Amino acid sequence: MDLLKRKTQDLSKIGPGFSMALIIAIVSYLLNRFVLQGLGAATIAILLGIILGNVYFKQPILFLGTAWSEKKLLEFSVMFLGATVTFQTIGKLGWSGVGFIILQMIATIIFVLFIGKKIGFSHNITVLMASGNAVCGSSAIAAVEPVIGADTGEKRTSIAMVNLMGTILMLTLPLIGTWLFGSNDLLRGALIGGTEQSVGQVVASATMVNSETTTLATLFKIMRIILLVFVVLYFGTRHQKERKIETSPSDIKLKRQSFLPWYVMGFLLLCTLDTFVHFAPELSATAKFISGWCETIALAAIGLRLNLVEFVKAGKKLLIYGISTLLFQVILAFILISLLLK
Repeated sequence: MDLLKRKTQDLSKIGPGFSMALIIAIVSYLLNRFVLQGLGAATIAILLGIILGNVYFKQPILFLGTAWSEKKLLEFSVMFLGATVTFQTIGKLGWSGVGFIILQMIATIIFVLFIGKKIGFSHNITVLMASGNAVCGSSAIAAVEPVIGADTGEKRTSIAMVNLMGTILMLTLPLIGTWLFGSNDLLRGALIGGTEQSVGQVVASATMVNSETTTLATLFKIMRIILLVFVVLYFGTRHQKERKIETSPSDIKLKRQSFLPWYVMGFLLLCTLDTFVHFAPELSATAKFISGWCETIALAAIGLRLNLVEFVKAGKKLLIYGISTLLFQVILAFILISLLLK
């Protein structure tokens, strides 16, 4: 009875913040479908959350619920995403397509880490920014954050910036792609799928071109998602090595979840099962639906918790960081596409 009572009390504390994030997510979905078509419910959710959280909803009663939604729902979003992809995607892209994605991701990570350090951002923010831009936006940041020991402020700043950059790319890449590659759907799909941050932004951006570009862009994006586990493993291993250098071995207590979080393991398991068992289309569609809604609600919660004053204080540096990363990704993608895919 005591355990049940405690669980009920915990739910009552989480309820107000979660409910607010859920309402914002629903409103964002409706706005995306009927008013701001193509912008993406997840992008609208974080922007709407930032506005409402800084103007109206600063009540302490919301804090626990938004914190829970920010952490747990992003984790579930990452896990369920695994049921929507397979390793067979590699065959559809061909070796040149795979090479393009791998080189794009590695170079993006190296550049974002380097430029972030030069500008003066913390190590954790540079790692989260590198992961979010190289792989899949908020989901990648959520997957990498626990293995490097980043705090929630660093995570929120990175997610907000990555989503802002993703929105800019989402609206401009269809024009840039057509200008650079004409009516070549493969090359336009590679540009969008190889640089855009989130899955939703990839689909929304490519949809502005045509259905064939959307299909190809999604394939390139899925390839990046498949490589998420390797990015998590890399930064997890790197973080543990750095800790061993800075701390005596007796002070370090390795935990499985601090190296490879449960939801990344779940992602890899579902991806593997889908590859060899082949989930029914209805099951994959359900997983995609759940993943999308978890991400949208989580981003609404992140928006509600983001202190805009603190975010703006880093404005000039953050703006330089974001624009330089954005330009680098697009220019690099153009060069690699011209060399490998034309």
